[in-house]
Amino acid sequence: MAGQKLRKDAARNRELLLKAGREVFARHGLDATLNDVAHYAGVGVGTAYRRFANKEELLDAIRVQQVDEIEEILHQALAVEDPWEGLVLYMEKALALNTSDRGMAQILAGRRTRAELYDASRDRIAPLVNEIAGRARLAGAIREEITGTDLVFIQIACTSVATVVQDGPDVEGRSDVEELYRRYLWIMLDGLRPHREGIAPLPVAALTTEQTHALLRSPLAPEGEEASA
Repeated sequence: MAGQKLRKDAARNRELLLKAGREVFARHGLDATLNDVAHYAGVGVGTAYRRFANKEELLDAIRVQQVDEIEEILHQALAVEDPWEGLVLYMEKALALNTSDRGMAQILAGRRTRAELYDASRDRIAPLVNEIAGRARLAGAIREEITGTDLVFIQIACTSVATVVQDGPDVEGRSDVEELYRRYLWIMLDGLRPHREGIAPLPVAALTTEQTHALLRSPLAPEGEEASA
């Protein structure tokens, strides 16, 4: 019975650390430490190191979870009858994950991931992304030259927009600035179409020049000095 309790405690602590790791890395990126994760999870540092030998081992475990989630989104998208709607569902849902989790975005971009684990993840995800693009091409929903890699780089671009917003100050007069990346996603999605019967309405309004400069202004710049634009 004592051994069974220890196994249950070990499993519980591992799940606590995985959940805490995702939240800590989401907020602070991959520079956060395993000690930071342990404190956030409410477990001792020694307990953390018994479950994960180092931060990289924790990141590997988190990556497996993340790939599972992206794969599930891809299967949901492929189950949508309309290929264009499936493509849009994939891009919206995948970006919602990436932009809310800075650590996830860095890991999925290949940052701080062991090459063999990245390759294994790619082998699971890339064929499904290519299938999303391929069936949209066959349906005439996107331009003939569009490939799965184009969808990946659109996500990287939109995630960069989200990172700028996350690193910047609050924008006066705007409560939707965290959704700004979706404006540029829809501009790029429109660019995938071979023809347009109409222009899709953009989901988020543009920032004004003043709001843009307030967002991009370097926090290290002296008061009154703008970051170069």
